[in-house]
Amino acid sequence: MVKIIKPLNDTQIKSAKPREKDFTLSDGSGLYLLIKSNGSKIWRFNYISPDSKKRTLVSFGSYLEITLFNARQKRER
Repeated sequence: MVKIIKPLNDTQIKSAKPREKDFTLSDGSGLYLLIKSNGSKIWRFNYISPDSKKRTLVSFGSYLEITLFNARQKRER
């Protein structure tokens, strides 16, 4: 059974506070925001490479540099 993930919005991202351990907020299709214990927020994309057929993790940058809209555009490319 496939788990349906509700896409993120800016309010959820801005209100996410750091915790004792790192945690993630998923936007779906492999894109998520990693919230580190020091308060930084980093966009990451986890996908299966069509060439090597292996799982690949790509970082797009911090939330302040890359907006939610831009992160979604990068995911689609």
